[in-house]
Amino acid sequence: MDSILTRIRDRIDRVGVLLSCLCLVHCVLGLVLVAGMGAGATFLLDPAIHKFGLLMATIVAGVAIGLGAIRHRRAAPFVVAMTGLSFMGGALAVGHGYEEAVLTIIGVILVAAGHILNLRKPA
Repeated sequence: MDSILTRIRDRIDRVGVLLSCLCLVHCVLGLVLVAGMGAGATFLLDPAIHKFGLLMATIVAGVAIGLGAIRHRRAAPFVVAMTGLSFMGGALAVGHGYEEAVLTIIGVILVAAGHILNLRKPA
């Protein structure tokens, strides 16, 4: 049973890393397209995308990193991921623009790092 939960958690962590990477690409691509070419602002900067992304990140990180914290009794993955989610939440509060992108990018990198730490076997 413990092995099954570990495999499920590992898969969820991998999904979390993938979602973080997709979010990072979305942020960078949005900045490039909007700032560089003035295109795509309607779709790429839609606040609903950011709210949905934060919701998904919170659910995925909560399940995977929460299970990892319980199983391995290591605080680092949890602290790193939750700090990242805080940055992502802060990005929603500042509105559209450069500040939002920077906070989101910092957040998704930290969330991905938390998932990666959670995937690593404890010492």
